Amino acid sequence: MARKPNFDFERRERDRLKALKKAEKAEAKRAQRAPAAADPETPAANEES
Repeated sequence: MARKPNFDFERRERDRLKALKKAEKAEAKRAQRAPAAADPETPAANEES
């Protein structure tokens, strides 16, 4: 017999994993930007458009 679907749990689990992945990407972007912002002589840090 097939298992009874638990749609609420599955939806929460998908949303949790999506949020975790989004947070990891944001942290990676922040970490990548941090060294550029610390060095004022780099042209990338001076570009504010």
